[in-house]
Amino acid sequence: MTLCPAGGCVWISILFQPLDRCSLAHVLTRAYVVLQRPSKICPTGFPFRILYMVYQARLWVQQLINLLTNSHFAKTTKNMENILHHSVTQIHNKSHIGVQCSLSNDLESSQCNPENCLVIEKEEEYDKNSDVLENKRKLQEYVEYREKPKKFKLDPAQLRPGFTDERFNETSYYFDNGLRKVYPYYFTFTTYTKGRWVGKTLLEVFGKEFRAHTSDEYKHHIQKGSLTINNERVTPDYVLKHNDLLANVVHRHEVPVVYGTIDILHIDKDIVVVNKPASIPVHPCGRYRHNTIIFLLAKEYNLKDLKTIHRLDRLTSGVLMFGRTQNLARKLEAQIREREVSKQYVCRVEGKFPESVECEEPIEVVSYKIGVCKVSPKGKKCRTSFQLIGYNEKMNTSVVLCKPYSGRMHQIRVHLQYLGYPIKNDPLYNDIIFGPEKGRKGKFGKTDEQLVQDLIIAHNAENWLKTDNNLSLLPKVVNDINNTELLESPRLETNTGHSPKPMFINMTTQTGIDLPDMTYDKNKDSIDPYCQECKINYKDPQPKDLMMYLHALKYSGPDWTYETPMPVWADVNWNEL
Repeated sequence: MTLCPAGGCVWISILFQPLDRCSLAHVLTRAYVVLQRPSKICPTGFPFRILYMVYQARLWVQQLINLLTNSHFAKTTKNMENILHHSVTQIHNKSHIGVQCSLSNDLESSQCNPENCLVIEKEEEYDKNSDVLENKRKLQEYVEYREKPKKFKLDPAQLRPGFTDERFNETSYYFDNGLRKVYPYYFTFTTYTKGRWVGKTLLEVFGKEFRAHTSDEYKHHIQKGSLTINNERVTPDYVLKHNDLLANVVHRHEVPVVYGTIDILHIDKDIVVVNKPASIPVHPCGRYRHNTIIFLLAKEYNLKDLKTIHRLDRLTSGVLMFGRTQNLARKLEAQIREREVSKQYVCRVEGKFPESVECEEPIEVVSYKIGVCKVSPKGKKCRTSFQLIGYNEKMNTSVVLCKPYSGRMHQIRVHLQYLGYPIKNDPLYNDIIFGPEKGRKGKFGKTDEQLVQDLIIAHNAENWLKTDNNLSLLPKVVNDINNTELLESPRLETNTGHSPKPMFINMTTQTGIDLPDMTYDKNKDSIDPYCQECKINYKDPQPKDLMMYLHALKYSGPDWTYETPMPVWADVNWNEL
């Protein structure tokens, strides 16, 4: 009696099949089909139960051997599988072998060749080929990763801006016309290419992403070499790639902020809590750097290396916390993120506000570039509760207590706009740009794109950036750079009268840090003949135009509370001059 090659293959495969339950079921099923039915070459078949007993015996033996020496048995089994695979491949390649075996039943009859008999080995070979393909894929990814351009490394002297003494000493302050101003200074903006910039030209990116200057000015910077890529001069049509380092050396003019003190509410070895004045950003952004809370605390209060825990809008005043240790900063950040912190704000709005209102309208960011949001079904969930403190009938304004239960961008301001009671002096959301009803109930009467364009035109260079004749919101350039009178005069227009003297004693008097100049000092000024802003005389804004009636009154955590006094304008009977 001769054993069918199919039966032999199945028999050997079972003996050396890796011990896997799914594989066992697959092999035994095929063994039953091939071997249990009689044929001319396999007249008596092969008992199915014997195969199972052999497999069980091998399972017990291998488990015993694994206890003694797992590695040696695994190697032996692997070698036997390799020998089997090699032998079967040799048989498969022999063209003179044409053994036929019939698999007959009542319905159909078919013939099989050695390829049919080796189906199991082919499946194993397919699995191995899949592993090879997977390894090739991973290798290709690794090669691409290795070939990906690396980030251009900065020299130590050109590190991206940090909060070091060298940075703090770039320039100094002076007070004028109720404002805190910064003497112009040279500064290098640096950033790596963002994903959305890749494939675009350098001039295209700066013209669309940055609003500080016009495209023509950026083109001039590129051509003269003050705007570089990886510390090398390029042309305006240079196409940006991943990890390109962009550097732009500018003669920087900062925007003035309201003159005033930063009151310290609490200070210890772990945390600093201040009462933030309106008009001053928390950290460097846009046209603000030295006129920020971070820089002011370092330069005038000797409080350096502070960790930002949360933020307030530039025009918002109130409780602002900084960590002095990383551990506490992360702890409080986590509490705010997990909504374990109760926040209370006070604001002054237009109209007679109801006794209490709760708004749960979702908020969507319309444009990150200019920072504007709106109520939209596509927005993120949020909730704010409002409670009336008092109504001033003469001024037709209400003082309202606000409790935001989430931290969406401009949440309180957007919800108040939606309810039809915008903050009295909100320069963004209390504007007919949002429609005749100022965006009440989300009625703008225009598309998001049109809204963004209208806002850019109206707020492009800050509302107060007007020339002496109030001709335009956009600065006009004086053509004659050699104008001696212009070069010798300060760019920020000074009105008649004396600047107010400081009425406070702060930590600067105890640390040896120089106080800001009480008046403009010509010797500390700098003029760049290629700087467009040096050619412009700006009209000073009024301090009242740099603040908003929104104040962070109280922040409370699981075991801490920080609170400020009520601002002056929060008195119900207060009348705006």
